[in-house]
Amino acid sequence: MAPSATVTATASTPKTQLRGASPPKSESKTGSSGKHEDHDRFFWTYTEEPHRTRRQAIIKAHPEVTKLCGPEPLTKYLVLAVVLLQTALAVLLRNTPVLTPRFLLTAYLVGATANQNLFLAIHEISHNLAFRSPTANRLLAIVANLPIGVPYSASFRPYHLTHHKSLGVDGLDTDLPTRAEAWLLDSVAGKALFCTFQLLFYAIRPMCVYRIPLTLVHAANIAVQVAFDMALVRWAGGRALGYLILSSFLAGSLHPCAAHFIAEHYVFAKTQTRGGRSGRGETGEAAKGVPLPETYSYYGPLNVLTYNVGLHNEHHDFPAIPWTRLPKLSKIASEFYDDLPCHKSWVLVMWQFILDPEVGLWCRVKREQGGRMVGGGASRAANGGWREEELGANETGKHIPGVQ
Repeated sequence: MAPSATVTATASTPKTQLRGASPPKSESKTGSSGKHEDHDRFFWTYTEEPHRTRRQAIIKAHPEVTKLCGPEPLTKYLVLAVVLLQTALAVLLRNTPVLTPRFLLTAYLVGATANQNLFLAIHEISHNLAFRSPTANRLLAIVANLPIGVPYSASFRPYHLTHHKSLGVDGLDTDLPTRAEAWLLDSVAGKALFCTFQLLFYAIRPMCVYRIPLTLVHAANIAVQVAFDMALVRWAGGRALGYLILSSFLAGSLHPCAAHFIAEHYVFAKTQTRGGRSGRGETGEAAKGVPLPETYSYYGPLNVLTYNVGLHNEHHDFPAIPWTRLPKLSKIASEFYDDLPCHKSWVLVMWQFILDPEVGLWCRVKREQGGRMVGGGASRAANGGWREEELGANETGKHIPGVQ
């Protein structure tokens, strides 16, 4: 469904992609074996990911933005409030049949929104942006995980930080769909299936790409979650736990807030800039040498419920800036963001992703080299560890709180 979107790098071919324009369909990616892979229609690029370069440029133009880095005290209170809300609702619905409007509507309207909020709280905490202490952040993530019903916060962090460090790198960035997914789901029905069950795809895919070493944090995450689930079933019954599991499923399904998974990094030609211009950018000869957008921000009301995750260019540029200060970063460095293509409706994003034949799982920018795996174990030792400045605003070697 998606147009051919790869180029073969030669001495006469610019090693980049064209903004908003696909190369001719006859062109294809050249694999390491030298054979053309005509069945591979991802957007392959040979350039560095854009966020580090823009981060350096923003710091040079506005050095005061580094003062925005560091933990946000409000996060822990919001996490505790939502955990208590979901636990209370689970208990209140313990005698309500599952297949009733009251149960299902509560799970969709309240539960899914609340659990998506907790997903993104864990995302925020993974960058150490709730406390200065890494241990305190790990513990808060485990607490935020409780109403989700399935332990995942400990595993999410190394995969997510690798996504930042290795954006678009095939075999490292587990946010990227695999070739099998893109091929099998290359239809309206396939994309609808992906959107309906995308939480399962995001849960299973990382383990199929590579596995991270288990740590004591993983053990604590599993032990606490199992204990919570067993206690809830014992004292409130199976429907209470069922409410939480259903809320988590719906949070990653056909729900407006779930569209952020698609909006963040899938390439959309039909977008606008924040100022209202077409986000497609230049095309044809004028587009040569212009990198294809890899990250899209969303500027809309649902950011209020989702820790401003919609400000995704801003977040990837400065992972050490917490959600409450991303709007200020966007305002200070507006000249860097106003002309980038963005989304203004997550509902429209999901609708367009499913129905538009020009958008699909093939529409992701990939690179073969670069990046690095983040995490413990042998891979970390082999890489000499990772420095805190590699995942935050710091490019000077000085300590920035919240990026340890």
